[in-house]
Amino acid sequence: MKDFEFPVFKTKSPAGSPVFDPNDPKGRAAYFQFKAGAEIAKLRQYLKKGTFLAIMLGKKGSGKGTYSKLFAEALNLPNIAHVSVGDLVRAADEEVNDPKNLKTLISFLEKNYRGWLPLEKIIDSQKKRSTKTLLPTEYILALIKREIGKLSGKAIFLDGFPRDLDQISYSLFFRDLIGFRDDPDFFVLIDIPEAVIDARIRSRVVCPKCHTPRNPKLFPTKKIEYDVKNKAFHLVCDNPDCRRERMVAKEGDELGIVPIKHRLDKDEELIKRAFDLYGVPKILLRNSVPVAQAGKMVDDYEITPEYVFHWDARQKRVKVEEKPWVFEDDRGVESVSLLAPPVTVALIKQLADLL
Repeated sequence: MKDFEFPVFKTKSPAGSPVFDPNDPKGRAAYFQFKAGAEIAKLRQYLKKGTFLAIMLGKKGSGKGTYSKLFAEALNLPNIAHVSVGDLVRAADEEVNDPKNLKTLISFLEKNYRGWLPLEKIIDSQKKRSTKTLLPTEYILALIKREIGKLSGKAIFLDGFPRDLDQISYSLFFRDLIGFRDDPDFFVLIDIPEAVIDARIRSRVVCPKCHTPRNPKLFPTKKIEYDVKNKAFHLVCDNPDCRRERMVAKEGDELGIVPIKHRLDKDEELIKRAFDLYGVPKILLRNSVPVAQAGKMVDDYEITPEYVFHWDARQKRVKVEEKPWVFEDDRGVESVSLLAPPVTVALIKQLADLL
């Protein structure tokens, strides 16, 4: 964010504290208990009877889904759900092309949709949908209502709404619009430098078989191969079912954030609008910490490392060097990125205070 700055949330441990591996599931469980055990206990007690609606707002690639899922992992409860509006729309793409499912969808919409366009045009818009156009807000609300109707008694992280400036006002009365229980609702606003999003896109690779994503710069696999002829390093998928598949870059990723810059600008404006709203509680999360503050605010193992590969011709193996990843944030301040677990700790602690 360029116009205002989210505070840095302190997760630094006292000297002599244990060191955890936040990337390992067992290490992460111990990490969450050590960093936020009291708050986790409080939230678990609350969620035995209560729920909440968290509206996640962050730029594309900011980790909305990741933080929601890690929150559920930390609390280890079945009644926490992540609802992705993007996933709902993509599922509707398939529904409108299947006669049986289309009939069921239309039946639901006839009872629940209210809007300016007739249902025939709505369905036609869904069939002709492209990533460059937004479907009518009233239709999106109906899809969300249907999904939330399946999640009775669950706390919900809503990811992907609002998507445009005119949808902000809908989110203020979202519980009433969808008939949600009268439980707390709030915004979770996420600040992430565009340099981080750009690096994640430019460096990411996927397994051609199981489609698992990784990043040689920020999150490599255990096995790395070197192509001597082409002088190129390749990640090998960790999934044993893939039989040592080489991970590959997706076409267009070399452009980084260039193709989505307009979307990122709109997302930033949405966050600013939500930040200025009165009457709705807000949880503020940030992915980065200025280098000058990092030593006092976070533990070293909570910082995202950068991985550099070297080919040892004599031993015929790849050596991996791990070093701090330093970049300039949106204000030009030298910063480091945080791993997802410490950001999730900030979410847990702030939510425990809010409820």
